[in-house]
This record gives sequence, C-alpha cells and structure tokens, in this order.
Amino acid sequence: MKILTVDIGTGTQDIYLYDSNLDIENGFKLVLPSPTMMIHRRLKQSLPSRRPILLTGHQMGGGPSAWAIEEYAHAGIPVYMTPSAATTLNDELDKVEKLGIKIIGEDEVEGLRSKVESLELKDFDFELISKTFKDYGVSLDDLSAIAVAVFDHGNAPAGVSDRQFRFDYLDERIKSKNSLSSFAFLSSDIPKIMTRLQSVADSSHELLCPLVVMDTAPAAVLGANFDPVVAKRERKIIVNVGNFHTLAFRLGDGIEGVFEHHTGEIDLPKLERYIRALADGSLRHQDIFDDMGHGALVYGTNPFEFGKDEFDVVVTGPRRSMFATMDSRPSSVVNGRLHPYFAVPFGDMMIAGCFGLLAATADVLPELRETIYASLNGKGGRGTTPWDNPA
Repeated sequence: MKILTVDIGTGTQDIYLYDSNLDIENGFKLVLPSPTMMIHRRLKQSLPSRRPILLTGHQMGGGPSAWAIEEYAHAGIPVYMTPSAATTLNDELDKVEKLGIKIIGEDEVEGLRSKVESLELKDFDFELISKTFKDYGVSLDDLSAIAVAVFDHGNAPAGVSDRQFRFDYLDERIKSKNSLSSFAFLSSDIPKIMTRLQSVADSSHELLCPLVVMDTAPAAVLGANFDPVVAKRERKIIVNVGNFHTLAFRLGDGIEGVFEHHTGEIDLPKLERYIRALADGSLRHQDIFDDMGHGALVYGTNPFEFGKDEFDVVVTGPRRSMFATMDSRPSSVVNGRLHPYFAVPFGDMMIAGCFGLLAATADVLPELRETIYASLNGKGGRGTTPWDNPA
C-alpha cells in the first residue's frame, strides 16, 4: 500500500511517499519550494518584460504569490484573473478589483492567452509531483490515498475578521471531535467555509484514489507526537513555529488548549509568555487577538506544570530556531526559562506534517488504519529496503 502525503507551507512543500512494505525511514521524501514561492519567482522573473499576465486556476496560498501579483498591478501592468484564482488575494472580489486587477469570466480566457503570459494557480500539482517521482523511476499509479495539508483561514463573511472566523472554526472542530485528526477531511466532506481546502479538492478531481485534506499546523503537531521521546509524555505542549504562523497545542486528555499567532509579530520572550499562560490556563482569546494574532482557546482546567521533566515544551516547524537561544537545562534551574525539545519523528523534523497526515488518513479512511498504524508503531515494513521492494 502506498500513500502520497504533501504538506504545503509558505516556504516549502514537504512530500513523503509512504510504502507499507518499507520501514518508515526508508520512504522517499522531497522538500521543494512551495507553490506560492514558485508563482512568486515566476512573476518576479517576468516583471521586467512588462508583459500582461493572466492568472487562472484555483485559490491557493497567498503571501509571496499575492505580493508578486500586487506588485504587477501596482506597476501598471495589466493583470487578469478568473474569479476562482482571484480569491487567492481576497474572497471579496470587489477588493481584488480595487487593486487594479481585472476579473474575467472563464469564457474570456482562451481569447486572451495569445496576448498575455499565463499562469495556473493551485496549491497541489499532482501531475508535477508524479512526473518528479517518475523521473527517478518511482510510479504513483497505484496509490491507495493522497493526503494534502494547507493552511485555510476559511471564507469569512464580509465584515467578519478572518482571524476570528478561523478561531470559531477551530473551536467548532475541537468540540465536535477532540483530537488533532478532527482537522482532516475526506474531499467529499470538506466544510463549505473552508475554501482553500476545497480548492485543493477541485484541482484534484481526476485523481483515481481517495483524497484527504487537512490543516497544516495540526498535521505538524500530530506528526511530532511520533518522536519516541514525545510519545512517552501523556501531557505536553507542542509548538509549531511556521514561516507565517506559530501555533501551540496543550495536549493531555485530548486538546486542552491552543493559540495561534503570526510568527512575524512575536519574539521569543513574548512566545514564552503566551506558552506559560496556555499552560496555567490564564491565556485569553483577546490576549492573542489584540496582539494581531488569531486567538486562543483553553478547555482543560488542570494546569500544565513546567520543570517536572527533562524538557518543558516540544518544538517543531521551519522557524524553530527561534527557540535555539533558550538554555539547554530544565526551567526549574535556570531563571524560569523554558527548556525546548526539538522533535524529530522518524529522524526528520521537516516532514513531521507528512507523518501527521498519514496518521490522520488512518482515522479518515478506517480501512487503511491497521496497516498505517502498524508502520507508525514500528511494526510494519518487515525490515525491507527500497531495493527489496522497488516502488
């Protein structure tokens, strides 16, 4: 059984091909530029030519791609976008048009192609990933499932903060099923408000196997739990420091609390302060929201105490170096500073989200559960290697 997992962030897209006949560590993996970075680079390279640009396709991750599109428009170069592609910039298309971008119908696309440079927007490009693996002699024709993670603010109604809207969604998911896998869905079951997750499904409609989609941060936190040191702890705080978003979960009897902030808005002392408040239960939603973060939720009434173990907080994510200045000794002996443990599930921090996707797929597709968990628990693969079982 093979499952393709793809964790799509702002800086990179991290790809892991699970094969139940192989030990987890022998699975093939790729860390490549994220789709939003790829669009950003293409547009920056094309900018000096001042050739009009046509953007079709689907909603995808903003950030770098959005900045490059807006730079094109601000330079007075004609920019055309189809409605679905334009939601990459804003769900309210009138705000996109105010940037100087022309929204065109799908029926107008073919008439424009010969006059403009054209790019297709989408987060998940199965054809490109499949070609990359094929160039190395690895076929993706016999997949049992595909799992993809992206960050989705959700489609907030006009006048509603997307930060508040996302946290209302997180609250609803945790209350409906208090587990990290509650943020994963079969493509046919995606909530209508989660438009970026839906765009992944829409751009993958020709797949011949089930598609599971999930939020990136819960996937990374779930994956970090497969570090053998982390797995031994019944209660823990896991922080995923992403390129754009930092999210911390307090875990014990399910999800006891969570907060989410923008990485660029925080430094280590502030982050440490919020982690402590999450631990003792004093953190309020407004504390994070008023600091330009997304918000906070605290459910568990049993405080989490630091200083009892060899580390205080589990850390993962591409910006985890924020914690590198912390002292290497437990908080109880160094002026109250938190001591981090850098999770390395199956020896690789960068694809923690892929391991989380794999575990969530086991919950979403029960028929695959036994095989997946046998591998994640070290009972699969039978010690085989890639040359014993060519992919």
